[in-house]
Amino acid sequence: MNPNQNGRTTKRRPVAEINVIPYIDVSLVLLIIFMITTPLLQTGIEVDLPQAQTKTVQSDNTPPVVVSVDADGQYFLNTSGTDNEAVTTDDLVIKIAAVLRHKPNVKVLVRGDSSVNYGKIVIVMAALKQAGVPNVGLMTRPIESHTSNL
Repeated sequence: MNPNQNGRTTKRRPVAEINVIPYIDVSLVLLIIFMITTPLLQTGIEVDLPQAQTKTVQSDNTPPVVVSVDADGQYFLNTSGTDNEAVTTDDLVIKIAAVLRHKPNVKVLVRGDSSVNYGKIVIVMAALKQAGVPNVGLMTRPIESHTSNL
């Protein structure tokens, strides 16, 4: 108990405040760590995998660019001016980049044969990313519904 000027003693009440400065310091350090490490973690190819139940893509009167991979692993490019032109991955990067310069909002779809090696699809998607395609769509067939007689 502390005496005041009148000689009386007063009780000290506990302070009900939390010192938040250490929490702010820790938060800022964590923020800096996450800002530095996040770009290092994004080395893969961004893909929105199709779900079992697919929906039709809404078109905006601009035909999409379709990159096809056949069962032998050969690549074909179908733009609005060409019909399934056989290409290599180097040609694919050059031609897709040229299309994106003229039509930056064009949709790019990958159509792969179900028996093709997964690595071939990954190579195509890496080439599309290198060409500057922000989003790649994967073409699928709708699930065939089987009705059972119960």
